[in-house]
Amino acid sequence: MEGKILITGATGNLGGLVIEALLEKIEANQIAGLVRETSKAADLKAKGIDIREGNYDDESSLEKAFQGIEKIYFISGSDLDKRVAQHKNIVAAAEKAGVKHVIYTSFGRKNESENSPIYPVAKGHLAAENALKNASLDYTILKHNLYMEVIPLFAGENLLESKTLFLPAEDGKTGFMARKDMANLAAEILTAKGHENKTYEVSGNKAYSFSEIAALISEESGTKINYVSPNADEFIETLKSYGVPQPAIDMTLMFAKGIAQGEFNETASIYKDLTGNEPTSLKEFLKELYGK
Repeated sequence: MEGKILITGATGNLGGLVIEALLEKIEANQIAGLVRETSKAADLKAKGIDIREGNYDDESSLEKAFQGIEKIYFISGSDLDKRVAQHKNIVAAAEKAGVKHVIYTSFGRKNESENSPIYPVAKGHLAAENALKNASLDYTILKHNLYMEVIPLFAGENLLESKTLFLPAEDGKTGFMARKDMANLAAEILTAKGHENKTYEVSGNKAYSFSEIAALISEESGTKINYVSPNADEFIETLKSYGVPQPAIDMTLMFAKGIAQGEFNETASIYKDLTGNEPTSLKEFLKELYGK
């Protein structure tokens, strides 16, 4: 490999897992990590990772951080209001720094219009995809489905006490995939050829409704969990009564509406196709989380 592989958001959950997966395939001195504050990356530096400082809001800091980098694993920004501009900054900086290939963590969706319930999430991803397709570098777009790790967030901390999974997702299904599997898949793509200028659906091989999820949790925990899909107003009022902050309510409701409308019901065999292994099953994941 001529240059290094750089992982943005290197101290985050996904970024950290991608670095772990890469360390099983290549040497630490071939990996760089982009962070906003180098003081928070001491453990990565101790492993021999080249830590670069850069901020998604500052294109010049990114261009400097991307020097000598061959491939970037570009993790989307978390600030929905700022990330259209941030994503354009990253692609522009990569192009100016001579990066050859950018692998981007986009998201799976059916409806790209402003009428989509998840358009506030979609617009930043669409801006990144369009910028990459118009740039003079190779890209790979990974259309990530929802992480399995969002299930406990949707279900609430006290699910086994409340015994009710309360979410307005109706009968919509989701092709959840474990975050660690997404990281393993990323490491495979980052260290192989043949993925240039391709778009992949990154989903589990089976889609589940929340009534099916409630049944799986019941089975693994030994506690009968009921699934209730309230209307939006009831959902908002109930969560408010428990002191849940409004932004968290709005975000959960937005994803629940997307699930109900079938935005995330995609399934794919990509994990097995590229790694040769079966992805983590939802049953395994829920057993680890809620098992007796």
